[in-house]
Amino acid sequence: MHESIAPRTLDRPGRSRMQALRTKIAGWIATCAAYYGAAATYEELSRLSDAELARRGLDRATLARELCEHSERKGEC
Repeated sequence: MHESIAPRTLDRPGRSRMQALRTKIAGWIATCAAYYGAAATYEELSRLSDAELARRGLDRATLARELCEHSERKGEC
């Protein structure tokens, strides 16, 4: 009886740690993808003229910060 209980007791903490690790890795991957997307958008928008950026309500000096803030508000970063 004792032998059948011990493996299950030892197995649970391992699964919990493994699940936590998977969750952290998935979060890290999602964050990397969000920042990659923000970087790609920055590259596209940075090519625009100052007048075109202003027409879109953006400022070249704060473009990168605004993109990251936008992504964070959407829960991507």
